[in-house]
Amino acid sequence: MGVFKKKTSKELDIESLNEVIGLGKRILSISFVMIVISLVLLVLYIIKMLNLVGLIKDFLVVISPVFIGLIIAWLFDPVVDFFEKKKFPRIAGCIIVYVILLGLLGLLIFLMIPSLVDQVKDFAGTIPTLLSDLKDFVSNTLKSFSDGTDMDMTPVKQQIFSSLESIGNGLTNNLPNKLVSLGKGILSGGMFVILGLMIGFYMLYDFDRLHMAILELVPKRYHDDTVDLLSRINHSLREYVMGVLIVMTLVFVTQSICLTLAGLEAPLIFALFCAVTDIIPYFGPYIGAIPAVLVGFTISPFTGICTIIAIVVVQLLENNFYQPLIMGHAMKLHPVTIMLGLLIFEHFFGILGMIVATPVIATIKVILKFIDEKIEVMQKIKDN
Repeated sequence: MGVFKKKTSKELDIESLNEVIGLGKRILSISFVMIVISLVLLVLYIIKMLNLVGLIKDFLVVISPVFIGLIIAWLFDPVVDFFEKKKFPRIAGCIIVYVILLGLLGLLIFLMIPSLVDQVKDFAGTIPTLLSDLKDFVSNTLKSFSDGTDMDMTPVKQQIFSSLESIGNGLTNNLPNKLVSLGKGILSGGMFVILGLMIGFYMLYDFDRLHMAILELVPKRYHDDTVDLLSRINHSLREYVMGVLIVMTLVFVTQSICLTLAGLEAPLIFALFCAVTDIIPYFGPYIGAIPAVLVGFTISPFTGICTIIAIVVVQLLENNFYQPLIMGHAMKLHPVTIMLGLLIFEHFFGILGMIVATPVIATIKVILKFIDEKIEVMQKIKDN
């Protein structure tokens, strides 16, 4: 009987020890993640302290055609490789890809630009009416509130009306200048895009040579590891980018239909804004929804409610169908990690930082996982 009690005591000690070891491993894993986040924060803080953010932005603007060309070549290289496997010369594959790409861009411009221009004009013409309706809505809301609480809301009402009048005057008086500036920006951006397309064609034709040029910068004994790492990064980012583009297109189409049915004016503009902001995980849909909902309520409470319903319906479609079927678990990132990354990159780089945060974090994760596999850092820590 004494022997039995002794064995039971030992078994309990072993179980407790395993629990402590498991807890220690989890703490080490969390510590490793926190160290990585701290290093990223340190690097970004140094960049900000040295005033390198503006320099980096200017540099990215200057080389943006090269960056656009590289993205195009990277995206369409598998298509050209497919044509090569079908015994097409690579130059012929590049030409076919560009004919299809330019044809689709031309069709998109032909179908959307006139409609967008008309909707911008219509929306600009309704600005005074929208502001008047918004004033009535604010006035009625404050009146209901003051009647129920016996509070004098006149100063609040005057302050809100003053702000609305300032916004209305700014939109009315500055709209022509803003449209001219927007036109100049589009022309300037269009020149960058055209130049990027030209650079992209040559990069696409010589994409294999780009691989070799990168490998030449690496010592020969690390060639296999470099190829393996680049392949992993390429696979992760390609899945993400292609998935995002498809989801954006689906969100734009379904949001356009739903906002049109909701009775919102200029539905294509708001649907396009929703699709673009959808690039930002978690926060993007809310950023895209705010202008549409505000304009909807200025038209009428019924239109505002219908606008909310339309946006909710599209978000349900995205969360339950688009994202699971198309994106899946491409990034394999925990939601908390993505949110922390969004907050950090937004703090240092604004909206642009939020757009690139997820792919950058995914790339960092792939690199760290590759390093860990090679030197087994975490395993050695856990063993010790």
